Amino acid sequence: MWVVLVIISALFLGVYDIFKKISVKENVVVLVLLFSSATSLLLFIPLIVISLVAPEVLADSLFFIPFTNWHDQFLIFIKSIIVLSSWICSFYAMKYLPISIVGPIRSSSPMWTLFGAVLLLHESLTATQWCGILLIIVSLLLYSLLGRKEGIRFSHNVWIYLIFLGTILGSVSALFDKYLIAQCGIPKMEVQAYFSVYQFLLMIPVCLFVWYPKRNEKVFEWRWTIPFIGIFLVCADFFYFYALSIPGALIAVISAIRRSNVLVSFCAGAFLFKEQNILKKGIVLIGVLVGIGILYLN
Repeated sequence: MWVVLVIISALFLGVYDIFKKISVKENVVVLVLLFSSATSLLLFIPLIVISLVAPEVLADSLFFIPFTNWHDQFLIFIKSIIVLSSWICSFYAMKYLPISIVGPIRSSSPMWTLFGAVLLLHESLTATQWCGILLIIVSLLLYSLLGRKEGIRFSHNVWIYLIFLGTILGSVSALFDKYLIAQCGIPKMEVQAYFSVYQFLLMIPVCLFVWYPKRNEKVFEWRWTIPFIGIFLVCADFFYFYALSIPGALIAVISAIRRSNVLVSFCAGAFLFKEQNILKKGIVLIGVLVGIGILYLN
């Protein structure tokens, strides 16, 4: 059951990446983040209010959002800081890098999540699953060679460093998610909803600090794709947190399957953004997908 939920989450996440790429291109990244975060928050505000004021209305539904205690809220706030840092790195990198390069680098997050799951959460994987991870790593190294042909040198490109940092922080967030839900017992809807609240609140000072002093130099362009970033992320996270709350779900496997959204990103790079070296990238992408498939089957 939880595997199917993660696959659905991956599909939503792939479309989310496409809307994100369209929105940040030649635009003010932090404002794109602010308004997409506002969209996510708007989806949760009615549910939060009803859950607090008239909890009996949603008490027996999937959309009830409890408020357990301030300690749990603090942990969710910490998660928001981690995710916001990951988003800022990833959004800026996506603005300047081809999506068919960004997608596969982001798909390496299962590797970091796997190491954390084994070392910190004591999850156990089979030898076959370890082989799948190694296949993903080799495929991503080949992707770095393809990036050189587009003038993207991985060792001298700040955006590459940012996308790797954003990816590692995303893995930290995934491990923290498992800790919050499986070990701390915080309800999944509380994590997702109040994360959206804190995410938006944190974005306000970030925008004031990064964008407002240079507002005359950086003109923001509203695009219809911006609210869809928030909408598709909420959908992707809903199925993700639902899967994570099911007993026996492994964050190492969930993370790997969820990164299969790279297939959607690759197709967008080929057909929407007309990026370079698509055939060669597609061949290497098979290695990434086979590695993810191995993790999925095991």
